[in-house]
Amino acid sequence: MLQDKKSETDGERQKVLLRRVVAELSAEDPTLYYQPTSQVARRIRQRIEDGDALNLDERKLMARLDTRDIEILLSLH
Repeated sequence: MLQDKKSETDGERQKVLLRRVVAELSAEDPTLYYQPTSQVARRIRQRIEDGDALNLDERKLMARLDTRDIEILLSLH
C-alpha cells in the first residue's frame, strides 16, 4: 500500500518535471510543438542525461524513464 502511494507520488513528480523540461525546450525552440513526439522525447531524454535542467534528485527520478516512457507520457497530455 505504501509502495503504491510512493509510486503515485513519483509518477506525479515525473509529470511535473516533464512539463517543466518541455516548457524550457519550447522556449528555446518554438518549433518544438510541430516536431514528432519521438523526436521531442529524445530531446527530453538528452536534456535529462546532460543534467542541465534538473538537480541530482530530479535526474534520479527521471532516469527511470526511457525514451518510450517519455513518448507515452507526452501523448497523454
